[in-house]
Amino acid sequence: MANINFSQFTLGIEEEYMVLDPVNRELKSHQQRIVTEGQKVIKDKVKAEMHQAVVEVGTDVCRNVDEAFKDVGNLRRTISHIAGDLGFWVGAAGTHPFSHWESQLITDHARYKEILDVLQDAARSNLIFGLHVHVGMESREMANHIANSTRYFLPHIYALSTNSPFWEGRNTGYKSYRSKIFDKFPRTGIPETFDTIEDYDNFIKLLVKTNCIDNAKKIWWDLRVHPFFNTVEFRICDVPLTVQETISIAALFQGVCAKIYKLRTQNLNFIQYSRALINENKWRASRYGIDGLLIDFGKEEEINTRVLIYELLDFVDDVLDELGSRHAINYITKLMEEGTGADRQLKVFQQTNSLVNVVDYIRSQFLAGI
Repeated sequence: MANINFSQFTLGIEEEYMVLDPVNRELKSHQQRIVTEGQKVIKDKVKAEMHQAVVEVGTDVCRNVDEAFKDVGNLRRTISHIAGDLGFWVGAAGTHPFSHWESQLITDHARYKEILDVLQDAARSNLIFGLHVHVGMESREMANHIANSTRYFLPHIYALSTNSPFWEGRNTGYKSYRSKIFDKFPRTGIPETFDTIEDYDNFIKLLVKTNCIDNAKKIWWDLRVHPFFNTVEFRICDVPLTVQETISIAALFQGVCAKIYKLRTQNLNFIQYSRALINENKWRASRYGIDGLLIDFGKEEEINTRVLIYELLDFVDDVLDELGSRHAINYITKLMEEGTGADRQLKVFQQTNSLVNVVDYIRSQFLAGI
């Protein structure tokens, strides 16, 4: 078997945080002050988002999960301290439990103005907070192959990240309502496969030529071959409550990529399933999190989601030591015992019947374990 260069599977992580008013726990515009102050310390690793109550951060290119843990931890700590000095709180969850999007201010920027002009209320109401994980690839050709094959596992990993059960003061009945809000955007959800990277590039060129988009960053799928970097970017997940959850989910994406790559070097391919089928599992994951049933397409039957996640952990097991990520993956077992962010938010609500307490809980988890 060919010698695999596991160091190619670098990690880059982006998280979106909510800015909170410590008095009423509502989302609050920070008028980009957190970003302005943050850039003095962490440069371009912090940036504004469309809504003024959102702060986005991104790590450097990390060689392994330990570097990523350190980087994300440092970003969370820095943003939390700056926000605190300015009189704000911060938290990480896919949606705010009770704030209404209608009252939130939009960042004054040409790009956001243009998106609003086109997408109107779909964009104004898109007050959600996600996690994006980039996994490094040797080439864009390989990135396309791995993106095609990893689509199947998106719902399984998404189920672990579910962290948005509440929306505008209601228990939505979903473990991740964030994806339902984002579904209103065009070019979202599970992508199709592309036979070659040229097919993908030609698709982008056609969209640009016909004025659907002006650049490939307006492809908002649940995963995409990144338009500028040699990475596969996984975009399906809610931002998790804690840094440890973020790193474990990133480690799982990295492990799946490395495993598919390893199979490729052995001339083995993973079966490609249709977007329509994978979407069935995505819907189940958003509704039930890890407590439902997903479809095993090979067996053509419903299987307990937790069982399928354990099978996924077995699937990636033989690449974890080379990646140095076994300890991060092991945490997923604990996550399944304690419940996802959504499960824990719902538990606080069931115990206290107070969404303010849920916000306090979200905030309390932001720096947990750092």
